[in-house]
Amino acid sequence: MVSYRYSTYPKGAGRFTHQLMRTAKLVMKCRLIALSSLLIIILTLTTTLLAQDSGQTANPPGLSAEEIAAYPTPNVTQIYASSSLLNDRIYRRVTGPMDRYDAPNGNLIDTLGAGFNFVTVNQFSADGAWAQVSEGKWARTDVFSEDVALSTFAGVLLPEEPLRYPMAWALVHLRASSVPGGEANPDNPFLYRYTTVNIYDIVEVDGWRWYQIGVDQWVKQTNVAMLLPVERPAEIDTTRWVSVDLYEQVLIAYEEDKPVFATLISSGMADWPTNEGLFHIYVRYERHLMSGGENQEDFYYLEEVPWTMYFDSEIALHGAYWHDGFGFRRSHGCVNMSITDAHWLYEWAEAELDFSVSNDLGAAVYVYSSGEYQ
Repeated sequence: MVSYRYSTYPKGAGRFTHQLMRTAKLVMKCRLIALSSLLIIILTLTTTLLAQDSGQTANPPGLSAEEIAAYPTPNVTQIYASSSLLNDRIYRRVTGPMDRYDAPNGNLIDTLGAGFNFVTVNQFSADGAWAQVSEGKWARTDVFSEDVALSTFAGVLLPEEPLRYPMAWALVHLRASSVPGGEANPDNPFLYRYTTVNIYDIVEVDGWRWYQIGVDQWVKQTNVAMLLPVERPAEIDTTRWVSVDLYEQVLIAYEEDKPVFATLISSGMADWPTNEGLFHIYVRYERHLMSGGENQEDFYYLEEVPWTMYFDSEIALHGAYWHDGFGFRRSHGCVNMSITDAHWLYEWAEAELDFSVSNDLGAAVYVYSSGEYQ
């Protein structure tokens, strides 16, 4: 499924239009900072030696079993999804045009056209044939899907000290190869999607990076998303701030210079990219209707999008109850997170807002790319 962003400004947002993307100089500087961080990691981790002119054989790549055994898993604290938080709403996909009435078997009010549409249900009629949706209107349940399968994915809290090795999430179910560039080895452990792993070493094969995640275990870079903390840009003026790496599809929350939380996100697709630059959260909603593209092929209508924080005009950080595709681009520009992660970030970011100050801006949001898609 594909998620979409809000197509019109939320009420009162016009006063914040001074929040335009920083100049090309700032964006270039941000990219250089990210690139430098990645190069430092590669240079620090890579232990592969080139064969010398004397004919000396290169050492095999990767860390030894003893070194890996000392740090077998990332030193992070996993956050877990709360059933009460996930199930406080009943979500339904609308499978076609939906007539809306003032009561069961009542008067027709309007018709919601077909599109990428989801509603939340307040209550069902006694016979189950009707449902009251969030606007207080009623619709027949035969136009709804079954229960929406909510993502239970959640991010991690980061330790006080920097991680010994970079961390990554598996983006697909996989078995690692025994050597860089090789085929999957059926004897290697099976890793489920969203498993966290250490990146012990990096080797390039045919233009692609291969990461060592265990003893004789190597994965191609496209199968994982790496956490790459960045140096705090000088222009950031808030204690709490967020970085969004569009290349790795990873969000990191910082307090001053210290990363404290990280998770996977889904940003804008190629035709609807999430803008790079430095922004601030300027308005937020616990639940918010997002809709746009009416009478067009890509019409969407998403009721009660949870834990929404707008930072770049119509683009927001928010929870997504309609997909579980985190780690891949799939939105119309917004930064999608799981409901669990969006709630954590919403609560954490509140400290940067002074509600006694008119038009006070919240946490800085720094959007950049640590690499280029091939």
